[in-house]
Amino acid sequence: MKSKKINSKEVKVAIVKTWKSFSKSIPIIITVLFVISYLQVIIPKEDYVDLFTGNMFVDSFVGALLGSVSLGNPILSYIIGGELLKGGVSLIAVTAFLISWVTVGITQLPIEAHFFGKRFAVVRNVTAFFGAMFIGILTYLLMEI
Repeated sequence: MKSKKINSKEVKVAIVKTWKSFSKSIPIIITVLFVISYLQVIIPKEDYVDLFTGNMFVDSFVGALLGSVSLGNPILSYIIGGELLKGGVSLIAVTAFLISWVTVGITQLPIEAHFFGKRFAVVRNVTAFFGAMFIGILTYLLMEI
């Protein structure tokens, strides 16, 4: 089988296009990193327990909201979820938190809108947010059966 010869001119064009695309994304990435850092200082993970009321709908909303603005490794969310459950937070809130942590990206919305379009990014995030609330409540109800 013949291998295709690499055209150095095409490689240079590809590198230039890649750099231009990446350089347009740098300000958005830096802004998102600042927002994430700011949110983690405003809402320390230890204070999450005080935000829940025990009401099924309020807890699912608050859990989904906190998960939406939190950012980190999904594996870390399970550790935080376990600590929240140990601290007395309802299963509804923790489930909504975990699902929205992984599926909703409020802090990443500018990047997602830049690459996929504003409408897609907003619809996807809103759907995932309410889906997290619904699944949190559904999980609780199924566990009660």
